[in-house]
Amino acid sequence: MTKPSTTTPRPIRGTQDIFGAEAEAFAFVVETFERVRRLYRFRRVEMPVFERTEVFARSIGETTDIVSKEMYSFEDRGGESLTLRPEFTAGIARAYLTNGWQQYAPVKIATHGPLFRYERPQKGRYRQFHQIDAEIIGAAEPQADVELLAFADQLLRELGIEGVTLHLNTLGDGDSREAWRAALVEYFRAVRGDLSEDSQERLEKNPLRILDSKDPRDIAFVADAPKIDQFLSDDARTFFDAVTGGLDAAGVKWQRAESLVRGLDYYRHTAFEFVPANGSAAAAALGSQSTVLGGGRYDGLMESLGGSATPAVGWAAGIERLAMLVGERGADRPDIAIVSEHRAFDDSAMQYAARFRAAGYSVELFATGNPRKRYDKMLRIDPRAIVKVGLPDGSDGLSIKAEEDGRLSSDRLQDVATSPL
Repeated sequence: MTKPSTTTPRPIRGTQDIFGAEAEAFAFVVETFERVRRLYRFRRVEMPVFERTEVFARSIGETTDIVSKEMYSFEDRGGESLTLRPEFTAGIARAYLTNGWQQYAPVKIATHGPLFRYERPQKGRYRQFHQIDAEIIGAAEPQADVELLAFADQLLRELGIEGVTLHLNTLGDGDSREAWRAALVEYFRAVRGDLSEDSQERLEKNPLRILDSKDPRDIAFVADAPKIDQFLSDDARTFFDAVTGGLDAAGVKWQRAESLVRGLDYYRHTAFEFVPANGSAAAAALGSQSTVLGGGRYDGLMESLGGSATPAVGWAAGIERLAMLVGERGADRPDIAIVSEHRAFDDSAMQYAARFRAAGYSVELFATGNPRKRYDKMLRIDPRAIVKVGLPDGSDGLSIKAEEDGRLSSDRLQDVATSPL
């Protein structure tokens, strides 16, 4: 009989356990996102963590690195290929079509949760990671793009993230994009042998992605590549002007980024990223992977999943990356710390804690461990009010010390402590 191993299992590479100040920063990002989401009236949605593999293969594209190299796919017991979600948009699009959410169009929806990609772990990037996500589906007007970007801009400001600029570009409508794509193929074919291996492969499949290459061999040619503005139709130009004008009206600062692209064919019109300025604290914290939040308009996605043509625009941001920029955060000070002075009063202390929590106060209870050390442990968390259960003579009773700010006054806390549950 094989003896069981006594070695503690190690965490899987590319995953993390989040605790303490890092967990508080993570929670702060999510809580701020939820609060700002409500200000903009985005509905909360939840989707499965795994989908049929075809959902991502058809929507993200068979030739992308995500589908070909990075997805966690497996066969279930029925022989069906399933995939842990590598991003949110495809699942949201599937849910929109299969649940009849068209009846609510235009619908503004938002979510957050874990995603999975098999890629090289690095600073701020993990194989299980978490994102916040916001989408507007069924709105073809540029005002939807503006509202979505205003949401993102306010979120970053309320997180206290500074030195980040909105980079904005247009990919034009379908005809504009196709004409631009053809011009790029012709231009890069002339220098194909000088391009990086990745860009040589992308040239026929996804030439727009060459513009976003960080390889020095490609950068040398990108500056003189054809620009989308040469191919914009009047409608596409009017759309982009409406987006930039709306951003100006909303007080959202932006700058044009002509090399900002989205490689998949279903992307149209607006593409954007919030990027830290060179030399900023945010840029130093994130390193080479500098995008804080990004997205674009994807008017052609629903058709790839078998739906009718449906305009849509969305963005996503990594919670871990945002938490890095927020910085470590300590736990909030509790409203009240309750200390049981003797084990005989532990049940009473628990009852008082229940009353205060029912009244809406945050409570830290010290009713375990050595009674002599409880008071000293309590002082370390710096509560706004202290409630001691048990009097120095050993009799039952309360001693309340508070900051006296009205809601936390001693008289108010005394009333709550003696009220029925």
